[in-house]
Amino acid sequence: MPSIYRSPAWEKMALRPPRGLVPGLFWGLSLFFSLPGPVWLQPSPAPQSSPPTEPHPCHTCRGLVDNFNKGLERTIRDNFGGGNTAWEEEKLSKYKDSETRLVEVLENVCSKSDFECHRLLELSEELVESWWFHKQKEAPDLFQWLCSDSLKLCCPSGTFGPSCLPCPGGAEKPCGGYGHCEGEGTRGGSGHCDCQAGYGGEACGQCGLGYFEAERNTSHLVCSACFGPCARCSGPEESNCLQCKKGWALHHLKCIDIDECGTERANCGADQFCVNTEGSYECRDCAKACLGCMGAGPGRCKKCSPGYQQVGSKCLDVDECETEVCPGENERCENTEGSYRCVCAEGYKQIEGICVKEHIPEPAGFFSEMTEDELVVLQQMFFGVIICALATLAAKGDLVFTAIFIGAVAAMTGYWLSERSDRVLEGFIKGR
Repeated sequence: MPSIYRSPAWEKMALRPPRGLVPGLFWGLSLFFSLPGPVWLQPSPAPQSSPPTEPHPCHTCRGLVDNFNKGLERTIRDNFGGGNTAWEEEKLSKYKDSETRLVEVLENVCSKSDFECHRLLELSEELVESWWFHKQKEAPDLFQWLCSDSLKLCCPSGTFGPSCLPCPGGAEKPCGGYGHCEGEGTRGGSGHCDCQAGYGGEACGQCGLGYFEAERNTSHLVCSACFGPCARCSGPEESNCLQCKKGWALHHLKCIDIDECGTERANCGADQFCVNTEGSYECRDCAKACLGCMGAGPGRCKKCSPGYQQVGSKCLDVDECETEVCPGENERCENTEGSYRCVCAEGYKQIEGICVKEHIPEPAGFFSEMTEDELVVLQQMFFGVIICALATLAAKGDLVFTAIFIGAVAAMTGYWLSERSDRVLEGFIKGR
């Protein structure tokens, strides 16, 4: 957010605000208008996003070559195509391999924001020029010549790593066609096969856990899902299980759920109870009334917690307020779940551990926060308005209002001669 300029006068006002209602209003307004602009409309800083990951150099090189080939097509299309064919053939033979065309193509190979492309082009510019003028006929594939053979950034499809080794399953069909070879086509990666769902093995040539071979031949493999709890199976039916997943037991080619809560396999805490689930179990907390339990609710307790008592088959809360008396004056007992607490009686509040009578303040009036001097100023303003109105009416010759005007002037004169007005004037002269 841009900084806000603060003048020395503004800082002085901010440090020493005047006291009182009327001066405070003027101070607040002057403070508001001294700001250079509406602060609440200043833009907040834009959230910082994480920097994007840099692409592999091979991918950058491939993009550079793709854009180079597009530039070749564009320059032919823009400069020729219609008119005198014999003239075009003569000019095209000169323009086709010219430096002018190369410059036109290279100008649009990288976008303005693609820093990696510009950096790679700067490093390989001499190689590109060498290929353009000397190597095109013997190496027509620019990607193979530049990215793989010269810069050694890429590998042929189906290979990976610094030595361009074949991916598992072979370079022609990496990972059997059912997965992705990590680093394929680049000089990096591990060559590990990331298999599709349902497939497994080093080269994704087997069915994964929970799948069976529905169809297989020399070039084709179809893996289908087993019945839910089966880890290995011979078919999709419940009775085709050969091995069960964890939490299940094989019984007559079917997987039966193991009740861990009825065996020693469950491991729950002292204040928890076991709940069996399909293929597993859960540990849930006992009720607050229980010290150890066999299930949910206060009726499954092994023992009752302090503050509870056995009533029939349940542990119920003890109402301590029936027997306990809070020792403090003006206190009353309040029962809670498993305990109780002492609170102040209605109309009392606790101060330093003692309940004292609460005094509710009367609602403040409109002029309650004003100083005496401010009240005097308001009174003078009010009487001034009244006198001006009476003077206006008296000037029109109305005897009644003339008499009222004279009486008001006399009353104001007496007020200014009183001890109160003398004190106010003395304070005003002294700069209070």
